[in-house]
Amino acid sequence: MIEPTPEEIELQKKRRVLERLKDKLADREEEMADLRAELEQFEARYSMDVARLYAEFDEIEAEIAEEELKLVPDDEEIKKRVEELRRRAEESAARADAAQETEEYLPTPEAKKAYHNLARAIHPDLALDEVEKERRHGLMAELNQAYSSGDQQKLDKMIADLRHSPETVKGDSVGDELVRVIRQIYQVSKRFRELDLEQASAEGSELYDLRMKVKAEMAEGRDLLKQMAERTKTHIVKAARRLENLRSVNAAQEEYVKERFGMDIEEFR
Repeated sequence: MIEPTPEEIELQKKRRVLERLKDKLADREEEMADLRAELEQFEARYSMDVARLYAEFDEIEAEIAEEELKLVPDDEEIKKRVEELRRRAEESAARADAAQETEEYLPTPEAKKAYHNLARAIHPDLALDEVEKERRHGLMAELNQAYSSGDQQKLDKMIADLRHSPETVKGDSVGDELVRVIRQIYQVSKRFRELDLEQASAEGSELYDLRMKVKAEMAEGRDLLKQMAERTKTHIVKAARRLENLRSVNAAQEEYVKERFGMDIEEFR
């Protein structure tokens, strides 16, 4: 029996390490894909349930400031307030318009298994040259899109394509393979650090903080987003009344000037 060379022994060790890291990396990529999708879904719900009401309230506030300016057209502070509130109203409206309804994100066990196997095999950080890395980035983007949209047919096709890919065929010397595995281990370890930073950034965001508060409230049987929406609706009603009162004051003022002096006050604003 031929004894394995030191290089072959080391290669076997490194391959076992790499295989374990591939599984862990696939799990981490799946976790981040889940977190991204969940945050996108939550943001969509927040936009539909709450942000659109904020946009409506901001619009009324801007209109109130514009009516106030009609009463004192030379007041520079009110002019600045009108500009600021109008800008805020436009930004709120743009955010609300960008909101899209999203179906509940619930990946099937079949989809999760397919994602794990594919991420393990095609991960860009397992490539050893830039051309292959770029190709794999494209594949990972396709994988994430198919997974987040629940496209099992696309996942199955990607698995079938991978099974017949020439990339799965190996045939290099022990030394070359050892170097390749060592570099792959380094790249995978680097990707773990990147994922940790992405997760820390996501979990440090206001959106994530709000999502966690909403989940905690739901565990107690309360709907925080619904509460926020109801409070905003109350503010809208009050603001709308104030706006109507200001419009009535301005209309009365215009009518008085027209009757008393025969002038249209709008010409002087």
